[in-house]
Amino acid sequence: MRNFIRRNPLGAYFTLTFLISWTGALVVALPYLARGASAPKMAGLMMFPAMLLGPSCSSIALNWLGGSLPDLVRRMQRASVGYWYAALLIPPALVVAVLYSLKTFLSPAFAPNAFLAGISFGLPAGFFEEIGWTGYAFPHLRDRMGPWKAGIVLGLIWSVWHLPVIDYLGTATPHGTYWLPFFLAFTTAMTAMRVIIGWVYQYTGSVLLAQLLHAASTGSLVVFSPPNATAGQEAFWYAVYACALWVLAGAIRGKITGGGANGRSPR
Repeated sequence: MRNFIRRNPLGAYFTLTFLISWTGALVVALPYLARGASAPKMAGLMMFPAMLLGPSCSSIALNWLGGSLPDLVRRMQRASVGYWYAALLIPPALVVAVLYSLKTFLSPAFAPNAFLAGISFGLPAGFFEEIGWTGYAFPHLRDRMGPWKAGIVLGLIWSVWHLPVIDYLGTATPHGTYWLPFFLAFTTAMTAMRVIIGWVYQYTGSVLLAQLLHAASTGSLVVFSPPNATAGQEAFWYAVYACALWVLAGAIRGKITGGGANGRSPR
């Protein structure tokens, strides 16, 4: 088993992650699917905590089998990253700027919400998911293809991982005929966010900061998502938000591909 993991660390990680997460989501939805009914919103929301076990448990198990669990713990405790904590302002600042701009120039329906309890959604998502995405998958991908491509590839996989709960993200539930446009906008935004998280990790080596940035991203989307937006409007503002994230990702591309501090990625 250890030899297989050494030869196929990414294959082992993604297989375990999807198997655990999607099985957990299926278990929650199965009672409704067995009756031929769609899962209600509350059941859909409960699928997400079950999915969080996938990235975290897979990473812990594979790091343990590979003898690198103490290193993972050290990276999760790396808190002295100075001004890099300012990166936590990126998601809320961009979300609010996009929504206020759309509210001003297009429609009052884009007025941002202030659902402060939404922060509680971001914290567990950031903590558990980044044990795997940043704590295991990103470093292995980065070693193979560099940080920029690693962020893009992992962002696409991360977006697909959300598929069981994609219709329960945001405020327009279900998305109906706008399901595909919303998923594409969501994927574009999350891939850019994954590149940004990779940039921060590249320079700090801190899984903890990646967890907090992920929490800020998820929390901002839940806290500020406009409650009166239709499914189509939601897909649209996600697309605009994705464009804003990619402008930032493009601006820092040279910093990402240039390695971490002093031209090398920290260990």
